[in-house]
Amino acid sequence: MSKETAPAEVAIIKTSYGEMTVGFWPDVAPKTVENFKKLARAGFYDGTAFHRVIKGFMIQGGCPNTKIGESGMPGTGGPGWKVKAEFNEKAHTRGVLSMARSSHPDSAGSQFFVCHGDARFLDKQYTAFGQLIAGDDVLERIASVPTKGVGGEKSTPIDRVAVESVKIVAQA
Repeated sequence: MSKETAPAEVAIIKTSYGEMTVGFWPDVAPKTVENFKKLARAGFYDGTAFHRVIKGFMIQGGCPNTKIGESGMPGTGGPGWKVKAEFNEKAHTRGVLSMARSSHPDSAGSQFFVCHGDARFLDKQYTAFGQLIAGDDVLERIASVPTKGVGGEKSTPIDRVAVESVKIVAQA
């Protein structure tokens, strides 16, 4: 099957709150899309959690330190490599899938977020690489979980928001 006729792939993110399906934008972020798919196929995301939830802004996951039994600080882990930023014209609006990173533009590895609200201030500074195509109700449920925190940002879910699996499948 040629590349032109291959069916598009989507990711099914199965959480303890239900399933979300995301489509990808390989036209604007090919390396980021391939990195996410590679990690998902390897089972990297299975057993992680959404460790940062800010209603009206985003839900963040993909940190290996959120796996049960891990000792690293949630939000600081990665796959052992970085992906060069692929900033693009896609707007950070509700349902957009984007890569989380530190202050360095090329520091993204495995952590990602799904916008819960309009986050246009992130446009062209974070790599948007996909869009929620099913499961907006699940995004809403996760974004609405009670959170706690020390100091300024109260974004740590009180109850674990598990990512049971991320599967890459052909779009139906």
